[in-house]
Amino acid sequence: MFAVIKTGGKQYIVREGDSLDIERVEIEAGKPISFEAMLISDDDGKEVKVGKPTVAGAKVTGTVVEHAMGDKKIIVKFKSKSRYRRHTSHRQPFTKISIDKITV
Repeated sequence: MFAVIKTGGKQYIVREGDSLDIERVEIEAGKPISFEAMLISDDDGKEVKVGKPTVAGAKVTGTVVEHAMGDKKIIVKFKSKSRYRRHTSHRQPFTKISIDKITV
């Protein structure tokens, strides 16, 4: 069984036992987290429940594993013939979660 959840402005396809990186949420590591399911289906795709916008009574629960920072992204701005050069970088924070249960 899999479900589609929405968090941080993005949608993720999740199954029980999966772990994924989502946009940072302010919940301590080790605490439970729950999401509303937008779509639930069995693995064959024969039984599909689609929500408007979420499936009534469906819930996806998980556990926050850790908070971390992503890889460093380098940003370079350059304009030729004008001596313009800028060099910056960015590390995006994220939260790693594990999916425990999908209930319908």
